[in-house]
Amino acid sequence: MVDLETIRKKAKEIVSREDVKHLIGWRKGTFGYRVTPYWVEAPEDAEELVYSPLCNTNLATSLTLAEKLPLPKGQEPDRRKTALLVRGCDSRAVVQLLTERGVDREQVVLLGLPCRGVVDLRKLKDSYPEDNEVADAEWKEDKIVLNVSGEKKEIPREEVLDDHCLVCRYPNPVEADETLGEKVEPWAEESHPGVEELENASFDKRWDFWEKEFERCIRCYACRNACPMCYCEDCILDRLNPTWIYRSNNYSENTAFHIARAFHLVGRCVSCGACERVCPAGIPLGKINQKLVKEVREKYEFEPGTDPEGVPFQASYNPQDQEDFIL
Repeated sequence: MVDLETIRKKAKEIVSREDVKHLIGWRKGTFGYRVTPYWVEAPEDAEELVYSPLCNTNLATSLTLAEKLPLPKGQEPDRRKTALLVRGCDSRAVVQLLTERGVDREQVVLLGLPCRGVVDLRKLKDSYPEDNEVADAEWKEDKIVLNVSGEKKEIPREEVLDDHCLVCRYPNPVEADETLGEKVEPWAEESHPGVEELENASFDKRWDFWEKEFERCIRCYACRNACPMCYCEDCILDRLNPTWIYRSNNYSENTAFHIARAFHLVGRCVSCGACERVCPAGIPLGKINQKLVKEVREKYEFEPGTDPEGVPFQASYNPQDQEDFIL
């Protein structure tokens, strides 16, 4: 792993460059276990950077939220680069954006950080209730050390780690201008928790499961907003003419929304788990996305966000592909 002072020192060097506009990282939130994205625009700002198991936001989302043309009259576009702290999943999202030409590689500086997984706040708060005191955390071998008001608690990381991290195949950045610290070993698991259980269930049981889950959806679009691959300026699911999905908050429309979004992510989802972590209703969206990730990997031997020189899944058609699974 890498110590925090090394990250801050390197961040200061990067934002001191004339060709860099800012560096995007994380800093402590205002209460409890919360950590927020943070824009470092001056060397002294780097002192607020943090890197811990509480940093569960995929920063790659910020790359596509930059100011868009046209600019106000008389204002020139800022052509300087954006620097970004990236772990395995963040870097995969950036690589996928590169292959889709959503961002320009010459306009980003990637500082890689090996990752041993981030916490699932729901799991953490269930066992260790959150209060107004700003907490901190760190990795320690196979444990996560939680520091609240000076009191440290060692927690087995499997107990509070996000399910996506438990099966992460790429904990180290796949693309970076420089990577700090030593690489970490990926987890041995191959399947997202719950996917095989649903696969083996009957059609009726699967239907009942998702009906109960999607009925709880409040259509807040937090999942879409947190996803680094949902960056279309004009989302088809928002269109009113023609109307693909009505605004009604019911099982039918909610199901249409989630199914449409899941299939838009086929061959694009980088398994970061951001959508599931931000869902206020606690819907296990990862089970949908990871089922499709599994199908794409097993049937097409394709994993998105792993090859900066590659092409998007939909553009990787090969006439020699096996077709024995096609009905």
